[in-house]
Amino acid sequence: MKHTETSRLYDMVILGGGPAGFTAALYAARAGLSAVVLEQLSAGGQMALSHKIDNYPGFEDGIDGFALAENMQAQALRFGAEMELAGVQSADLASNPKIIQTSEGVFSGKTVVIATGAVPRTLGLPEEQALTGRGVHYCAACDGMFYRGKTVVVVGGGNSAAMDALLLSRVAKKVILVHRRDTLRAEKVYHAPLLNAENVEFRWNSEVIRLLRGDRLRGVCVRNRNTACEEEILCDGVFISVGRRPATKLLEGQLALDETGYVIADESTLTAIPGVYAVGDVRTKPVRQVVTAVADGAVAAHMAENYLSDQEG
Repeated sequence: MKHTETSRLYDMVILGGGPAGFTAALYAARAGLSAVVLEQLSAGGQMALSHKIDNYPGFEDGIDGFALAENMQAQALRFGAEMELAGVQSADLASNPKIIQTSEGVFSGKTVVIATGAVPRTLGLPEEQALTGRGVHYCAACDGMFYRGKTVVVVGGGNSAAMDALLLSRVAKKVILVHRRDTLRAEKVYHAPLLNAENVEFRWNSEVIRLLRGDRLRGVCVRNRNTACEEEILCDGVFISVGRRPATKLLEGQLALDETGYVIADESTLTAIPGVYAVGDVRTKPVRQVVTAVADGAVAAHMAENYLSDQEG
């Protein structure tokens, strides 16, 4: 459906159809607010790429990420929320109402929930995309349990890589951490536990230059940056932990972002602009998981409902 400048005014326009976005839509619709989710591709965001999610409460045997995304979408739509497949091109968040320009026309909202998420940074290697979910992973908390008693490689040296390596060391037989420098960039609190872990090895001053594959990943080729020597490491899985990239480009100049590009908002999800909320992986937060994303969505809907009531009063 094409929208024009005179398109319907929504109580809430939600940018992004991941778990945070659809939870905001669900809670808003149940509160009697008109809500539309704008999603460029399909429901679920990064969650939909997870073959199995074991750490979301209520599913004893885990659940496929794509299936969980479809369930969240269907539930929100059942209560009256809408969804439009549309790529967001620009957003005027300071206007009243707020104007969202998309590939499918213009949407306007009394409130806006930013749920655009963040995507893992990749190594940019051939076969990386093809092997994602087949030995290549970007979230140890999501997929680490599949490697109990196996050998894994962690790529990176910051806090995320250190946390992933520590988590994996509790389940995997061996963890090999590959880092471009000669020491971790992670906070000092992680150094001693990693260095003292009996099943953690290090490849300092090294980088992964090639993924080895059969039907799935069978190992990595690592090159030492000082000597140029190459080593093939056979492993069952590789966890790439070189940071994430928040989808906040269209917000630059409108909302306060931290030094890494995340929207500055606390547990209230409030941003510096009244009626604009940041939820899920796109906002500053200590833990980025499906369960924290859905919590954000519920909070944002509650805050938006209060805001609209105040405006009407």
